[in-house]
Amino acid sequence: MGGNEFKKPLLNKLYYEGCPGCNLDQYKELNTGLPIKEVLWIWTVMLCNALPISSLFPFLYFMIKDFHIAEDEEDISYYAGFVGSSFMVGRALTSVFWGVVADRYGRKPVIIIGTSTVVIFNTLFGFSVNYWMAIITRFLLGFLNGLLGPIKAYACELFREEHQALGLSSISTSWGIGLIVGPALGGFLAQPAEKFPSLVSPDSLFGRFPYLLPCLCISIFALVVTIGAIWLPETLHFHKKDELESATHDAMEKKDEENSLLSLFKNWPLMSSIIVYCVFSLHDMAYSEIFSLWAVSPRSLGGLSYTTQEVGTVLSIAGLGLLIFQTSLYPIFEKMMGPIMVARIAGVLSIPLLSTYPYIAMLSGLTLALVLNFASVLKNVLSVSIITGTFMLQNAAVDQRQRGAANGISMTLQSICKAIGPACGGALLSWSQRRQNAAFLPGDQMIFFFLNVIEGIGVLLTFKPFLISNHY
Repeated sequence: MGGNEFKKPLLNKLYYEGCPGCNLDQYKELNTGLPIKEVLWIWTVMLCNALPISSLFPFLYFMIKDFHIAEDEEDISYYAGFVGSSFMVGRALTSVFWGVVADRYGRKPVIIIGTSTVVIFNTLFGFSVNYWMAIITRFLLGFLNGLLGPIKAYACELFREEHQALGLSSISTSWGIGLIVGPALGGFLAQPAEKFPSLVSPDSLFGRFPYLLPCLCISIFALVVTIGAIWLPETLHFHKKDELESATHDAMEKKDEENSLLSLFKNWPLMSSIIVYCVFSLHDMAYSEIFSLWAVSPRSLGGLSYTTQEVGTVLSIAGLGLLIFQTSLYPIFEKMMGPIMVARIAGVLSIPLLSTYPYIAMLSGLTLALVLNFASVLKNVLSVSIITGTFMLQNAAVDQRQRGAANGISMTLQSICKAIGPACGGALLSWSQRRQNAAFLPGDQMIFFFLNVIEGIGVLLTFKPFLISNHY
């Protein structure tokens, strides 16, 4: 045992002193128990990233209204769609770049930059005084936050092989909960001077910037996570070599990377699962925005005339239902039927459920509250069942050393679809609300019909010969 390296005799494995990846590998060998601490790390970092993505949807309608950019009330949803999609446009442009940075310089720097971006730009979004400031701050939030791709590779590397499924499921669960809790926070905490006049005066900071409070709460949480991330272990290996060996290694690595990337595009089980995942992601992102915009729209336009707080209540109940389902029932269904069959059944059930939404708007009082909450819980449970299932297929389609690159491709395509979702969803909702007296699918029936078409396409794509899985 000398110099920069030493061997473990039993496993005949080479370790390098001072290499964070090697230190972690040794730690994993010695600690065989359930990695509760590591699961909490991943879960918290992922939650920090997921919260700001859709936290704006409950108050976005009112924010756009306050900017006085829309000439008619029906146009508000159209403008809201572009604010909602700007985050995903930014993320689509840099997903591959941040994947390369994570492979070259380590996962940890990308994680810290990502959580720091939430602290800065999510706060600035809360201070938005006009439409373009809102779009630019959301765009930069996505552009500079490349955390989502590398965190999936990080989860695989942080855990022993037998616990990797647990690490990946903690990502999808945290992601799903963040996309529910975020809007709930946005709904409860936006416009505090109107909701809590005894606590917040109209002339105070939160009175003058009515959408700052939910953004600031998420940013403070992100700041705590950023400070905590300093103590996260690095999983990438850094080994000292002489210059000649290093140059040879880099050239071979580059060639391997090119071949590896090409092989990923030729890997149909991977690419088909990514495409299916993207279709359902487009649907979910469009639904998330449309639901909140529809709920706060006036009843004259087919909406529910809900306040941001009422939307927040509905989403909180949905989040609680989702948490119970994901931790107790989903693993049982997945074991019984497999992820593909669970995704198919969830997709098929979503279609008649969404068709009822325009008729739910005809209800009022307690009946409306009960039916809407039941529908919202069920819709979110079905959506996360689909996303978790297709996410498992992606990871099963490649071996561990290719997961980083595979996640980079997946993230870019997903971000494009998730950018299209809110932009088209907002524009289509605006158009639907203008045709209240149309003969075919009047008013909001049209927008929910479009959502069902996308869901139907997603379900059809889960069958052979399109979707091929080697493992399920």
